[in-house]
Amino acid sequence: MNPALALTLAMLIWGAGPPVFKLALTNIPLFTLAFLRFFLAGFIFLPLAHRTAIRRLTSHDWFAILAVALSSITVNIGFYFLGLKYADSINASIIAASAPIFIFLVSVFWFGQRAKLRMSLGMSVAFIGVVVLVLSPLLKGQSLASGEWKGNIFYIIAMLSTVVAPFIEKSALKRINIYVILSISFFIGALTFLPFMMYELTKWNFTLLNWRGAVGIVYGAVFCSALAYWLYFYGLKRLATTEVGIFTYLDPFVTVAVAAPLLHELPGVFYFVSLVLVIVGISIAEGRLHYHGHWQRRRVLPVDETTPFIKET
Repeated sequence: MNPALALTLAMLIWGAGPPVFKLALTNIPLFTLAFLRFFLAGFIFLPLAHRTAIRRLTSHDWFAILAVALSSITVNIGFYFLGLKYADSINASIIAASAPIFIFLVSVFWFGQRAKLRMSLGMSVAFIGVVVLVLSPLLKGQSLASGEWKGNIFYIIAMLSTVVAPFIEKSALKRINIYVILSISFFIGALTFLPFMMYELTKWNFTLLNWRGAVGIVYGAVFCSALAYWLYFYGLKRLATTEVGIFTYLDPFVTVAVAAPLLHELPGVFYFVSLVLVIVGISIAEGRLHYHGHWQRRRVLPVDETTPFIKET
């Protein structure tokens, strides 16, 4: 398979995720959906995780996998689904795409990376774009208690939880088979949702599951968490890391294309202003405006070329 095609398909799957999950959450409780999604996905990847590789994991490796699972699955997906309960799904992909801004800040202030003028300028432009989107409910005259405002804050928390992952994965991926990381972290993430799911099942049961919830489970486990990751890493192995970031720009457009007919969510002025500022800002930081049609994701790659591993969808 052509690696560009593999990455394009992965981004199409991830881009459609927010509206599909928002629709599913009208039927199934969020932690129940989260548990089933990752528990089933863990089983899908388990045959690819060689037992020998698992037995060779050191305590340091287990700590790295645990840290990735808790940050990129437990916190990330938990707040991402909470955001979908309150705000438009189309907001999620733009906020998720802003992760490089905060990875850049961590690189500069925590790891002492030198902040180049171009990089700083680009990230500043992208950050303004995120602020416009997050504050759009207030700019439209809504109160701080509005659901959209609350949902945007949940999206921000979800995105911030993934910022630490690339720094952990950068060293972990050199030592550990990726399918070992995926299967174990999926199981760990699922187990952290289990207590919340048990509480939800005191008020909801599977006899109430309809096609919306079923689609969310299957789409999350089989497509978003299994097929898309396989496609993503297939393409990632065969293309330069710097070329992979271009695919991320597909996400917001795919999300809108799916959300419009499925949920009747239509982007407004603030959405387009935010989208343009985020894409242009990160393009400036990368040093060029991408123009050829070759995400994660769920996602623009960090400026130091580490690769995020868990996407918000």
